[in-house]
Amino acid sequence: MRPLLETRGLSVSAGGRMLCEGLDLLIRPGQSWALLGRNGAGKTTLLHHLAGLRPVGPAQVFVDGEDLAGLGPRQRARRVGILLQHSSRGFGASVLDTVLSGRHPHLSTLAWENASDLAIATQCIQALDLSELGARSLDTLSGGELRRVEIARLLAQQTPLSLLDEPTNHLDLAHQAACLRTLLTRCVDARRAMLMVVHDLNLAYRACDHWLLLDGDGGWHAGAREELSDPMTLSRAYGHPISCIGSEQGPVFVAQM
Repeated sequence: MRPLLETRGLSVSAGGRMLCEGLDLLIRPGQSWALLGRNGAGKTTLLHHLAGLRPVGPAQVFVDGEDLAGLGPRQRARRVGILLQHSSRGFGASVLDTVLSGRHPHLSTLAWENASDLAIATQCIQALDLSELGARSLDTLSGGELRRVEIARLLAQQTPLSLLDEPTNHLDLAHQAACLRTLLTRCVDARRAMLMVVHDLNLAYRACDHWLLLDGDGGWHAGAREELSDPMTLSRAYGHPISCIGSEQGPVFVAQM
């Protein structure tokens, strides 16, 4: 099965410091990946390179079999959806118009959204429990409501690969669980996969079957979560002792005080 994302020798640096060196990564349909690491390890910077927002230099990044560097913005937006870390309220657009904008990569030049686009946007709004807010301006929303609008827009884009930077930012526990269920249902299947930056190891273990772990010094580990979730590996990567407690629901990770 052709990977949805493949990197060959991707190195990422910032401020003269190597964040990730020589990354060889394969993400296949049906996989859910967590991008993990301590603060400043380069998670967001790496995500931007994978989305084509920053040049990858001599490395190669392929999205759905095509070289990312050779794709125009519209072509890229049809293949890769990205949820940025920080929310934007735009210029007073409504919730419905904002979610509908996720359909724009699929429209021809100067074309307007049609009934099918509206139906897709409406379904995504309903999936994120936003139906009562459709006519509201983004300026009137709470941080959690705005975050769900942005996730709905990503879903409306319907890309094979979804890249998400801390999707549960500003969400309470109930909406965290609901949003993650929706993402796993709509972004992970026989044709789709996702990679998301996560800070909570327990959330990462339950939502993602694969982990990409940055150690903050250029090193990285990628593979099935069971291979990377041992306390020794995590403690080294985070620079802090982490223990693992067994439970009926699976392992629980605890940072030692």
